[in-house]
Amino acid sequence: MGEYSKALSSHERALEIRKIALPPNHPDLAASYTNIGIVYRHMGEYSKALSSFERALEIRKIALPSNHPDLAASYNNIGSVYDDMGEYSKALSSYERSLEIKKIALPPNHPNLASSYLNIGVVYKNMGEYPKALSSHERSLEIQKIALPPNHPDLASSYNNIGMVYKDMGEYSKALSSHERSLEIRKIALPPNHPNLATSYNNIGNVYNNMGEYSKALSYYAKAQDIWKKSLPSNHPHIALVKRNIDIVKEKM
Repeated sequence: MGEYSKALSSHERALEIRKIALPPNHPDLAASYTNIGIVYRHMGEYSKALSSFERALEIRKIALPSNHPDLAASYNNIGSVYDDMGEYSKALSSYERSLEIKKIALPPNHPNLASSYLNIGVVYKNMGEYPKALSSHERSLEIQKIALPPNHPDLASSYNNIGMVYKDMGEYSKALSSHERSLEIRKIALPPNHPNLATSYNNIGNVYNNMGEYSKALSYYAKAQDIWKKSLPSNHPHIALVKRNIDIVKEKM
């Protein structure tokens, strides 16, 4: 938390200086409020994050043209906080507003469009609307395949998200092939102990667990645990999560 409070005070100091030096609705003030909101979100202080992001949006609405990409970024930030808070319908409408602006402001296969479809897909999954989640993630993947190199980490994220939706739908073989594709890309694109590799191993373990293939599940969970222990602080929730997964599988064996 110490790093967050340092970041917060430096962003707040920057905001104070900008308030003195700049007109009241200057876009740089919106950038400061955005930076403050991002730190609050990482701290889990969602109501403070939300009010910072909304202040940034108010300024941008006054200072910028109605289809400026920074407005899309503001709606996206607001959507992400609502998603964290479990307010999925509000998250969805913010993400969709962001997407509308991006469609006007950006070329049709711009990677930022893919990130909007990905965010919308995540919300639909959280709402249990699996077919809608799947089509959003597949749209994201289509754009990424055009816009990005074949082993870009963002493609791995899309395959991972598609795999998670298939798992929730009980389509385990499809889930497995999506997660394995994600893992292949991450092995190429990321350093060997990157936390996202562990996410892939953990998710593959979850699918095998659901399929009743407990020894396979255990070996994937063990790989995830090994990487997370090396790459994350010891009190990180992911480490507790994978330990719980291992304990559950051992009980079933």
